[in-house]
Amino acid sequence: MLGRWQPWHDGHQALFKRCIAKTGQVMIQVRDVHNVSGGDSQGDNPFDWEAVCTNIESSLLRDGFKRGFDFEIMMVPNIVNISYGRGVGYAIEEEMFDDKVQ
Repeated sequence: MLGRWQPWHDGHQALFKRCIAKTGQVMIQVRDVHNVSGGDSQGDNPFDWEAVCTNIESSLLRDGFKRGFDFEIMMVPNIVNISYGRGVGYAIEEEMFDDKVQ
């Protein structure tokens, strides 16, 4: 999962649950966007790395998911495009939710 997570909310929680159900493990990548624009309409990034990690970890723990076992969190550069070649061994999927979750 790649995102800003500014802040982590119920939609992110639902996405995590769907991802872990598919794979049994999740790497949450946090784009390094603190106090910078994350792209068009993504200029509000008030939370630093520590706050983002705390928000994610505490929310997932409430549902019984443990960092280092079910998921890990890592900071990555402000990635704005993902490209891949054929036969890379993974899929990139967009998950759709109803308006209540989004």
